[in-house]
Amino acid sequence: MTYSRKGAVLGIDAENQESSPQQTPAMRALEDRPVNRKVVLSGLWVAMLFLYAYVDIFSFFRADVLNGALQGRVPVADVAIDQQFLVLATVYILIPALMVVASLLLPARLNRWVNIAVSAVYAASVVSLAVGDPWAYYVLGSVAEVVLLVAIAWLAWTWPRTAQAVGR
Repeated sequence: MTYSRKGAVLGIDAENQESSPQQTPAMRALEDRPVNRKVVLSGLWVAMLFLYAYVDIFSFFRADVLNGALQGRVPVADVAIDQQFLVLATVYILIPALMVVASLLLPARLNRWVNIAVSAVYAASVVSLAVGDPWAYYVLGSVAEVVLLVAIAWLAWTWPRTAQAVGR
């Protein structure tokens, strides 16, 4: 069990590390440690990918999308579904999938700039794909994706800095 510096606030005798008789379970504070910035960024990329995937999966409940796919075309953009389209779509999804791992493994300075750049590019692409779409689920999913991408950019931008030694 952990204790605050001011044990009395929790009804705890800090010297004896015993609960006082008046303490109730509701009075005990819950431990709440800060989550590492890299883990938060990685989790936001995972959430964004889930939203992206589910919005696309839900699209197959639309007759226009399903019929277009059966005819080998993306109906909204009137683009052929061919090798080139599928390779480009795979690359488009591969980048944020790699960001899940990159956010955990890259050194802080590089991590910060890569997260800012990639999230900004993807936010712009999500907005450009959603503009003019009449389906509320698609717009809602796109707004949620952009919120997550903005959160990624903001968290990367506000990455905590360490204290610098004097004279460096």
